[in-house]
Amino acid sequence: MKVPPGGMKTLLLALGLLLVGAGIYGAADFSMKATDEPAFCGSCHIMYEVVRTQQNSVHASLSCNDCHAPAGGIRKVMFKAKAGAKDVYQNTFGDVLDVIHTTQATKDVVNENCMACHTMTNINVADAKESCTDCHRQVPHFSKSPIAERRVANE
Repeated sequence: MKVPPGGMKTLLLALGLLLVGAGIYGAADFSMKATDEPAFCGSCHIMYEVVRTQQNSVHASLSCNDCHAPAGGIRKVMFKAKAGAKDVYQNTFGDVLDVIHTTQATKDVVNENCMACHTMTNINVADAKESCTDCHRQVPHFSKSPIAERRVANE
């Protein structure tokens, strides 16, 4: 088979771009999964006790972002980037507050994720309160006897 002039360069360029794209995709996929895990979240000293409480709860088998980030896609990437940048800035340059004040977007994501896993449970109670955490405030981080000092605001 005879390759047309310049065809080999085009073929090699296409293969090179394909390999670079696959490498970027693989690195991004690895990074997304690694930054979902309690080991990553707990590597920041301010989150250590929150991770410890989660790992002593009935939700210990879940990753942090199974609850705290939207499920999959570009929405998850954007949410994690924004929340991560905010956390890094706050923990590096700001005062770390004893009470965590969440945004409505964060509350909505957590509620969506509760309802996605507990579909059969929430059939009878989904309309009772605005949010799952209105009743289940201490799940999973402070169930039974709290071992963490930081709290989430009741707002």
